Amino acid sequence: MQVHKLADMKGGWFVGDFAPSVLRTPAAEVAVKTYAAGATEARHVHRVAHELTLVLGGEVRMNGARYVSGDILLIEPGDSTDFEALTDVTTVVVKVPSVAGDKYPC
Repeated sequence: MQVHKLADMKGGWFVGDFAPSVLRTPAAEVAVKTYAAGATEARHVHRVAHELTLVLGGEVRMNGARYVSGDILLIEPGDSTDFEALTDVTTVVVKVPSVAGDKYPC
């Protein structure tokens, strides 16, 4: 058994076709992300990957709608989205497959 620390990973990403990672694979990417209230991400799109975002704790706004703890969002290739942390937030993000550079600003 191996033991790793999330703090040693980049931006919360710990599975995917990148380094550092706990499991290097082109099949998927997995991250636990934390945001302070007020943090934002600009509108973007993935051309290849499906992205699933679980709001584990807190409240977010994406595409003008409010989501809370327990909500799971499926963002399909070609769907654009933005992100705003309305409170301190923890999310779990899964992307399938792991594709380097598959994030395009809108």
